[in-house]
Amino acid sequence: MKKSLFISIAACIIFIFSACDKKTDCSATVVCMDNKGVPISNVQVKMFATVKTSSYTNVVADVKANGITDAEGKVKFIFKLPAIFDINASCIVGTKTLNSAGIIKLEEGKNSEKAITLQ
Repeated sequence: MKKSLFISIAACIIFIFSACDKKTDCSATVVCMDNKGVPISNVQVKMFATVKTSSYTNVVADVKANGITDAEGKVKFIFKLPAIFDINASCIVGTKTLNSAGIIKLEEGKNSEKAITLQ
């Protein structure tokens, strides 16, 4: 009887502490495509947060990330806290420079995906 009570209490404690260990990372996947919906590789993607100061001017915060899309046109970033990021993407295709911009909202413990079309 004492042994089964001890095992039940131990199981409850393990369950409680493991349930508190939730994943809080925020991931962002940016998918870059051309105007026909075809993924574009080797796109330079920059993510940054714009913050409004007390004097009502906008400043780029220290939290920034850069990456290059893979063959599927995707690049993934992981952050520790939720935020709203601006996205700038650009690449050179032949003799043309393609650009695009967007905004992505990151949520705690979730993957946010944003598709952008470069023109």
